[in-house]
Amino acid sequence: MKTWFITGASRGFGALITEAALARDTVVATARDPSSIADHPRLLKLPLDVTNEGQARDAAAKAIEKFGRIDVLVNNAGYGLLGAVEEASAIEVERVFATNVFGLLNVARAVLPYMRSQHSGHIINMSSIGGYASSPGWGIYCATKFAVEGISEALSSELAPLGIHATVVEPGYFRTDFLSAQSLSSTAVKIDDYSGTVRRYASLPVARIKEKHRDVERELDLWREVSLSTDFARA
Repeated sequence: MKTWFITGASRGFGALITEAALARDTVVATARDPSSIADHPRLLKLPLDVTNEGQARDAAAKAIEKFGRIDVLVNNAGYGLLGAVEEASAIEVERVFATNVFGLLNVARAVLPYMRSQHSGHIINMSSIGGYASSPGWGIYCATKFAVEGISEALSSELAPLGIHATVVEPGYFRTDFLSAQSLSSTAVKIDDYSGTVRRYASLPVARIKEKHRDVERELDLWREVSLSTDFARA
């Protein structure tokens, strides 16, 4: 029986993962307000604001005290910011990065010492299709998920020799409550010039990935000679 530590467990993917994990394992379900999470004999509910590193360390310690180990960390807590890059204020940008990136790092730092001591574990970082290809209106949110992608790639290499795995997940447009007021914030500023781009709905995930691949291939072909010209002749 494994022990899961899940952030943002009160709704969306977090709630679904919690329910699935409880079918066979023990779960530490954390959320800013965990009162809405249904009780279960193999469940420990804890309040956790991922932007508070001290609270993350306390939650990890309580998980160890209760279950003795943490086998799987699911960094799921996060929210979206809808608006053009120019429309996003400094405070709006700082807040979404504080949760989606710095919060993820807070929890990872809190849990990893226990995983290293047991020489096993699996970190699952919830990214997005927006972590692979950005879209108009989602630039700041996608920037946070691009950061999650880079962090996860490095973690995977750093942790593998220690017996710990790291996985990044890139969901598309699943029918969760991501577009609700609890999970999505819009910029306070709205600039009319962006109405033709930012206010349009994004393309489907698989099509977006293919489109980006085509764009990258075109750019590689266009600038291949220039890029190769920067190399130096080998002796």
